[in-house]
Formats: sequence, structure tokens, C-alpha cells
Amino acid sequence: MNKKLSVILLSYFSGERLITATEKLVTLLSAHQIPFEIIIVDDGSTDDSFEIACSLENKYDQVIARQLSRNYTSHYAIFAGLSLCSGSCAVPMPDDEQQPYETIVAMYRLWEQGNKVIIPYRIGRNDPIVSKYWALFFYKAMNRLSEIKFPQYGADLFFIDREVIDILNHRIHPTRTTVITEVLRLGFSPLFYPYTRPLGSNRKSRWSFKKKVNLAKDFFFSSSTFPITLIFRLGLFFSMFSLLLIAFYLFIVWAGPDHWVASVRSVPGWTSTIVIIAFFSGLILFSLGIIAEYIWRIYEEVKGRPGYIIKSKKTN
Repeated sequence: MNKKLSVILLSYFSGERLITATEKLVTLLSAHQIPFEIIIVDDGSTDDSFEIACSLENKYDQVIARQLSRNYTSHYAIFAGLSLCSGSCAVPMPDDEQQPYETIVAMYRLWEQGNKVIIPYRIGRNDPIVSKYWALFFYKAMNRLSEIKFPQYGADLFFIDREVIDILNHRIHPTRTTVITEVLRLGFSPLFYPYTRPLGSNRKSRWSFKKKVNLAKDFFFSSSTFPITLIFRLGLFFSMFSLLLIAFYLFIVWAGPDHWVASVRSVPGWTSTIVIIAFFSGLILFSLGIIAEYIWRIYEEVKGRPGYIIKSKKTN
């Protein structure tokens, strides 16, 4: 049986850090006698990161270096790496050492025991207070509103079997989605594996606020039908509300106290018309905004554009 592990090493403006990460991985996996390949996927860096990756490819037989045509963000880089890997199992790994490399060995042993999907997650977060509580709130909301379940502080990485890799490569279109969402959606009884971030690994995040917002949207709209359900429930509720409002006004006009009838007839139809038009106009606009988000994603999907492009390497 082919038991080769494919490590997808994510690189973006990595520089010399890429050398350290690769050497540690080679040393660790060789020491544990795990057959492996390391696929360095450069996410459109404009510094010397890809040149360093190519030098590592020349140095180690197990290293493959590829570069995306532009910066697509790490989730699309992972999709690209999965399309290139040849191992019986695969794990993406950032170059910032925020996840201990030893967890790869632990997850590999769990995979040998028959687990096809293993999800590593951090125990707690040492992030700034705003980021920490934003993550806590976001993933709690996701667990309530979506069809998939995340650990308390979320998860970005995974360790998956070849069967899952093939499904992601051939059945999932990598556009406006995230890899972890698709992995969790597939099922396979995922095993959640806790770990502690190493001390001294608090590097500044390269995820800008705009990227985080787009990522949150991709997480939410690719894994939740809650907005559509909300529209239906709001429409049902306010339809019933409007019927009750009509019945209330009819009661006032036909059988209500005289002072109520006088107040309603002082400006006939004005109050009810304005209230109903303003209220339902706002509801319609709100509903159309959510529907438009889904229609836009359908539009992006049917165009069939690739989620990523791997540049061809120059040959001498």
C-alpha cells in the first residue's frame, strides 16, 4: 500500500522562513520513517519566495515547487496543492510554524488507524482580544446557522485520505468556497485533534481586514442556507402580521369605539398606507439583498472560471 504523505506547504512572502519550514519537515518526517512529498505552493508572492522554493526543489528529491499566477489566498492555494499531490493522504501546512510540525506525525498515525478526516484545532487563542472574540462569535454563529460544525475557535487545516482528496479534486468546484468547509461537508466522521500553538509563534497575520471579510462571507454563504430560510420565515411572519393589521383596522372602522373611529377617519387611509408601504418596502429590499448574494454566487459558478491557475515552470 502506498502510504506516502503529501504536505502542502503554503508560501506567501515567505523568504528565508520557507527554508526553515522545509528543513524541519524533511528532518521530522525522515526521522519517523514516513514516506512523503512536500508541495510548496507559492500564492503569487512578488519577492524571492518562489526562487527559494525552486532552490529547495533542486536540493530535495521530495520537494515540488509551484506558483499561482496571482495571490488567490491560502484556501485556493490548498486546492491547487491537492490537485498536484500524489500521496495516499495529505495535509496543508502554513510556513509560519503556528501549528506544531509534530502534529503531522500524530495525525498520520491516526490516519493509519483508519481515520479518513482529521481536523486539528487550537486549544484557545492567543490573538488580540478583538480577534479572539470575533473568532469565538463567528464560529458559534456558524455552528448554529450552517449545516457543518466547527470547533469552538474554528479550524483552517485538515489531514485527509486519498478518497477525500479525489472527491475534492473531481467533484468540488473551488470557487467562492473554502477547503475546510468542503471537507467538513463531506462527512467521513471527522476526528477533531486538539493542539497548543507553540510559544513565540505569534507572527503578524497576513490576512487583511478585507480578506477576512471575504473569507467570512465564503464560509457563511457556502455552508449555510439560513438566509433563504430567514427570508421565508420573515415573509410568512409579516404576511400574517399584515392580515392581522387589516383585521384590526376593519374592527376599528366597523365595531370600534367612537373616538378610535374618529382618529382613523381624520385622515382616511394615510396612516395605514404609509406604515405598510414603508415597512414592506424595507423588507423587500432586505430580502432582495440576500437573494442577490446567492444569485451573484450562482453567476460566478456558472461562468466556469478556474478557482486558481498554476503557472508553468520554465525549462532550460
